Amino acid sequence: MVEVASNDGYLLKNMLNAGIPCLGIEPTDSTASVAESKGIPVIRKFFGTDLAESLVHMGKAADLIVCNNVLAHVPDINDFAKGLKIALKSEGTITLEFPHLLQLIKHCQFDTVYHEHYSYLSLNVVETVFKAVGLKVFDVDELDTHGGSLRVFACHEEDQRSLSDNRLRILKEEEEFGLLSSQAFSDFQERVLEIKLNLVGFLVQQKKDGKRIAAYGAAAKGNTLLNYCGIHSDLISYVVDASPYKQGLYMPGSHLPIVDEQVLRDDKPDYVLVLPWNLVNEIVVQLDYVREWGGRLLRAVPRLEMM
Repeated sequence: MVEVASNDGYLLKNMLNAGIPCLGIEPTDSTASVAESKGIPVIRKFFGTDLAESLVHMGKAADLIVCNNVLAHVPDINDFAKGLKIALKSEGTITLEFPHLLQLIKHCQFDTVYHEHYSYLSLNVVETVFKAVGLKVFDVDELDTHGGSLRVFACHEEDQRSLSDNRLRILKEEEEFGLLSSQAFSDFQERVLEIKLNLVGFLVQQKKDGKRIAAYGAAAKGNTLLNYCGIHSDLISYVVDASPYKQGLYMPGSHLPIVDEQVLRDDKPDYVLVLPWNLVNEIVVQLDYVREWGGRLLRAVPRLEMM
């Protein structure tokens, strides 16, 4: 098994424990070092055709190549796909997970659009890219992660595996929604603006009423939301985050301080804006104690609502 963008080895450690030969591809030194400390072999390079050819030359062609939430970060998606074709054994399988463009547009998830991403993908687009290099998608799973993702299963074009009904259904859904033309995108900006106006209007009114407002989750999508809406410390006092690596720092652009959860307990704000809405269900459970002092949790995407 080869995992592209293997990060700190969170997935590959399970392969290692099961005795399955595995290899991580991870260009970031800090996370690659963590994986290596677990005994996972790592190549610290970006994946593409050059690296794929090296893997084959070293006898490390893969039965399974896993690519979770990396495709959107790739600047040359065609070279990446060619690399997958080269590095895959004749009867091997590729799995990719990525946020589904259909869900992004349908639920106005504009805050997942930020500079680390080069593309936002539909199944139709992935099929087109893969077909051009001799790969085929034979099955697809729909996932809840990141507001709605796809897990795509692919193999060599000449592989005899049959195509699933699920794949055909999702392709049809994308076409009917208008993703193959400009139809689905025509009112996206207006819907995004409505989210901004509703959130800012609500925050301004609450501040006029003397309410205290905090936010939870120093996530990238939250940073996009805050900066697009022009929200600073005059409307939200701070952002709570569980990660000690973020605490004591500031949200870029908005300059909101990032604090630990004890600040929330001590301050007892009237409202807590949950920024990573994709994790809202578990955060609502985690912050249930906010209700003890009459506080309310809310989110802004896909619409302003109390939780």
